[in-house]
Amino acid sequence: MMIFPTAGLFISLSLLIALLLAVIVLVPWLRASRTNGIAEDNQLLDLNVAVFRERLAELAADKDNGTLDEAHYESQKLELERQLLDVQRQTAPMIPPSIKSRLIVMVWVPVLAFMAYLLVSDRTPVFELWKAEDKVGQVADDLLTGKIDQPPAWAIEDGQQLISAMQTNVYRHADDPNRWMRLSELFLSLEATDSAIESLARAYRLSPDNEEIATTYAQVSFFANSGQLDANSRRVLEGVLATNPQHEGAQMIMAMGEARANNFAQARGWVARLRESIAAKPGDHSQALTSLDELKANINSQEQQASQGIDVSITVNSSLLPLVKADDVLFVAIRDVAGGPPYAAKRLPISSIKQGKAEVRLSDLDAMMPGRTIHSARADKVQLAVVARISHSGNAVAESGDLSGNPVVIGADVNAVNVEINQQVP
Repeated sequence: MMIFPTAGLFISLSLLIALLLAVIVLVPWLRASRTNGIAEDNQLLDLNVAVFRERLAELAADKDNGTLDEAHYESQKLELERQLLDVQRQTAPMIPPSIKSRLIVMVWVPVLAFMAYLLVSDRTPVFELWKAEDKVGQVADDLLTGKIDQPPAWAIEDGQQLISAMQTNVYRHADDPNRWMRLSELFLSLEATDSAIESLARAYRLSPDNEEIATTYAQVSFFANSGQLDANSRRVLEGVLATNPQHEGAQMIMAMGEARANNFAQARGWVARLRESIAAKPGDHSQALTSLDELKANINSQEQQASQGIDVSITVNSSLLPLVKADDVLFVAIRDVAGGPPYAAKRLPISSIKQGKAEVRLSDLDAMMPGRTIHSARADKVQLAVVARISHSGNAVAESGDLSGNPVVIGADVNAVNVEINQQVP
């Protein structure tokens, strides 16, 4: 197997540590050899001598006091001397190991450590990462620091190597928001939206005052959330606008987000501010102003469609509230009682439910297909039902453990309905 520079450094350091451990194991033997193999337990021997002297002093004191006669004194003194001699004879010297034994330990400790490292699990990904860093590590750093815009052709022969090297580089410089920003661009080019959002979130936490990072983070989150402004995206955009009230990108996202949330008056307000800002600039901006007029007309059309929708009041049974998790998703849909794709549906964050209740409006704006709308269903006299479900996985298809309620059938003239989520999918 070819040893790469990074792998070689790792193996060298590992062998050095293993040799140090082997030396530590051999230290007692090395000490024994310097004493010629006759090391004794001097501490135990000193203890016995001290006890002998104390006992002998006690016998002498008893003899002087007349408590003990001469014959008993000599007898017990002789017994103490025999016990001391027995202890000295039983103290065995430490036998020093042979040179062969020492060499075996010094060789086998590193060998067994190396074998354990390789056999515990497959180390191939580690060696592949080292190979990638040695080959394209500098290219990855240049891309992440903006020194180059495009990698050379040889660096993208194996795209996985460059991706791995870039990710490793970013984590080594985890306090650099610009590296996280450029890593998100890589994920977006690979259509890995969730990873891109996570990278942008890290970049934003490191540099919340950077307008480019904040706006990009809010924009990617907005489109990844099906054109809806969640609480986090709204907070980020409000921070940008607080610093720069004329930021056109933030104003446009706010206008589209408010329209998507059926806040049509607020949406028109953002369009008006954006139009005023663009009109005040020198030069010809007629095309941009025309686009804004079209956006305003579209918002008015959406408002008209939404006014013909159905208001759904959702209540979660109190016994099920402990089962609701922070990352759950609320699905609300209007479908044919006989089955088939829904005529309108919404996918909402669980934060939409407050104190066990949520208010949702479904209209033709929420149609899954252009020709399959609530208006067309009622024109065809289709019997409709409203369903609501809390999904733990976020999938549109019900799964075991999800929380749901019984479908509520609505008549042709019903524009408001109550749905209770009161059961768990088995």
